Amino acid sequence: MDDHVIEARDHFIQGISRISSFWGFPKAMGAIFAVTYLSAEPVTLDELVKEAGVSKGAVSTNIRNLERLGVVHKKLKVGDRKDYYVAETDFWKIAKGILREREKNEFDLAIRSVGESLELLNSEVDQTTDVETSAFYKERMLALKKFFDSLDNLVATLLVIDDLKSNVVKTMFSKN
Repeated sequence: MDDHVIEARDHFIQGISRISSFWGFPKAMGAIFAVTYLSAEPVTLDELVKEAGVSKGAVSTNIRNLERLGVVHKKLKVGDRKDYYVAETDFWKIAKGILREREKNEFDLAIRSVGESLELLNSEVDQTTDVETSAFYKERMLALKKFFDSLDNLVATLLVIDDLKSNVVKTMFSKN
């Protein structure tokens, strides 16, 4: 491979690693996806270790997470005991998988945490001597909870719309 092609590839892997980190995923996960995405053929765990520059343990852990998100898919080769992986190339499908995962876990925890904090403030309303601070906290927490609830509803709506769109397209083409 030419030096400029290798440089472009390495730059791409680093960029995807940074994007991965920005979205709250490990940098190694981004590097593994990037290597898989730029591979014309399915890749093995050993190849991912070498190409992504991360440990076998990191590859093993992150490849399972990438599979769960639907970002990579395992492929089997007849007569070969190794697992091979290919990248999902439908970015809407990737985004949908990540939104579902994020919406399910961290986002639910954040929403629940804000709601529980509000409940704590409301349950101690008669016992607090710091009414002004309590009222200020409630106002701020309630505003954030409303925002989180709206965002949660928006994500859920986007996912439902995408599912409906997919079902309509399948229905249209299956009748012909």
